[in-house]
Amino acid sequence: MQFEYTRLKSARSPVTDAPTFRVKTLNEASRAGRKADLSHLIDRSYGYHSPRELRWHLAERLGLAPDSVRLHETAI
Repeated sequence: MQFEYTRLKSARSPVTDAPTFRVKTLNEASRAGRKADLSHLIDRSYGYHSPRELRWHLAERLGLAPDSVRLHETAI
């Protein structure tokens, strides 16, 4: 599955002091050019450390293999 996400403000993790980001929007991208808003499937207040972590979270949430999830960051 192909997903597009838009980052919200970046912050530093209080636990690891590493940069994190929150997801503003999450859409399923289709080949027909239509986008389904799936932002409700994730906790948008969570600070992700990397796109890889977001990909793994989506895979777990949707019951998919992580290799089958594709992410693309879009600009605001």
